[in-house]
Amino acid sequence: MISVLSDCRLCPRRCRVNRTRAEKGYCGAGVLPKIALVSLHHGEEPCLSGSGGAGTVFFSHCNLHCHFCQNHKISQEGYGREVSIDRLAEIFCEQEQRGAHNVSLVTPTQFTPQIIEALRTAKQQGFSLPVVYNTNGYETVETVEMLGPWVDIFLPDLKYAANDYSITYSEGPGYFHYASRAIAKMVELTGPPRFDDQGIMQKGVIVRHLVLPGLRKDSQRILDWLWQTFGHTVYISLMNQYTPLYNAGQHQELNRTVTTREYDRLIEYALTLGIENAFIQEGRATGSQFVPSFNLAGVLNPAEGHPTLTGP
Repeated sequence: MISVLSDCRLCPRRCRVNRTRAEKGYCGAGVLPKIALVSLHHGEEPCLSGSGGAGTVFFSHCNLHCHFCQNHKISQEGYGREVSIDRLAEIFCEQEQRGAHNVSLVTPTQFTPQIIEALRTAKQQGFSLPVVYNTNGYETVETVEMLGPWVDIFLPDLKYAANDYSITYSEGPGYFHYASRAIAKMVELTGPPRFDDQGIMQKGVIVRHLVLPGLRKDSQRILDWLWQTFGHTVYISLMNQYTPLYNAGQHQELNRTVTTREYDRLIEYALTLGIENAFIQEGRATGSQFVPSFNLAGVLNPAEGHPTLTGP
């Protein structure tokens, strides 16, 4: 499985670098998985967080360059700690021992083969939690197919419908082309949503859309496509937490938060379409205080004296 890194084509950029020889592609990732934080997250969608929290594992690096990325410290600057595949398997098992409802892999694309090997090892050791693949959506169908036997819940972003926006704000050419096909494959692999008797999702797809200021029509196009393509077979999470962080200031139109009116109008549009399986955010979730503290908590082996595990 790791051999695919010798000619890396994991994401739509298809850099074809040999990561086993320390060559770096667009994302900057190496051979070993790099992690910045392991946490119990209580701020995810209710069917993922539940009472025990989602067992998030934040991976470093990213195949997009979103100019407003709140996690830029790890996605663009590459902060984190490299760990062995055996240690990654231990992390998955530790999250189960802590009472997490799932293991949520955050920005994992660049480490897909390593994650699969770690999950194989963890399952041999008794790991049994649902696995959530939390991705920016810039995926290939081939990589999603690799994940089919290992991932229970796909949690992709669907950021843009228009290619101009994806290039200007995230440097991701062809974003909707790739993300839409990847999401269709995710739905095919998981089938309709399934929940346990406590309302915790066990299988399915939740598509996240971060509402950006001034892009109402683009957001509507995304909702149109999701509804027309999948109907009630996916959940949609409409997020109002956009904050102009990192390099957002270079775009005047993005240098503000989303207004209550902008967000409410999109909710109304979703209801008009007939969308029922949706999560919305009440109140304001903006500001740097909502950015996780990437302090390597939970990353190192306890024998190495890793910091105390904290929530984001």
